[in-house]
Amino acid sequence: MPIITISRQFGSGGSEIAARVAEALGWTLLDNTIVDAIAAQMGVSAETVRALDERQPPLIARVADALAIGAPEVIPPAAGAAVLSTDERMIESTRRVMEDAVARGPVVVVGRGAQVVLGEHGAAIHVFCYAPRAALARRVAERERVSLAEAERRVTEANRQRALSVQRHYGRSWGAPENYHLCVNTEWLGVAGATDVIVRAARDRFSASA
Repeated sequence: MPIITISRQFGSGGSEIAARVAEALGWTLLDNTIVDAIAAQMGVSAETVRALDERQPPLIARVADALAIGAPEVIPPAAGAAVLSTDERMIESTRRVMEDAVARGPVVVVGRGAQVVLGEHGAAIHVFCYAPRAALARRVAERERVSLAEAERRVTEANRQRALSVQRHYGRSWGAPENYHLCVNTEWLGVAGATDVIVRAARDRFSASA
């Protein structure tokens, strides 16, 4: 099945672009629902996973902490150390969720290392949404109604965590262009323009499916 993965710098508008692309193509969008599905796979609450998504220390370690605090009887300490202290369970849960979505039809997948997890699929377009740092901060300041200085801090920290997460879990450089088919500057193109570029690429690449 055709796939578009969209990795995005915090503040680039990548999630909005992904939603617009999915709507324009009539494809399924897999964004925050990934978190719900991973929570079900791992046997923890969706709220816990949403609160910890794409943060450091590694999600898997913090979920283990949450389990230990909230329901210590669920996983004995020895078992928790053997299973939840490693990254493998998170990676496998993420892979299963994404593969299940792909099996059901064309899908736009946002973040969570999808460009690596689904990297072996031939019918895929991997996209990276980026913008100059000042543009990222301006978007975040406007969207979250914070000062420009606070927005700059949030941009720096969020993007650092995303890069660390991809490097830790998949051994890849998150922002390296060789990991993607398209790198779109969302300040230059705007959200609508970036959406159009991706949709046109998808229709050219998957003319029978889009």
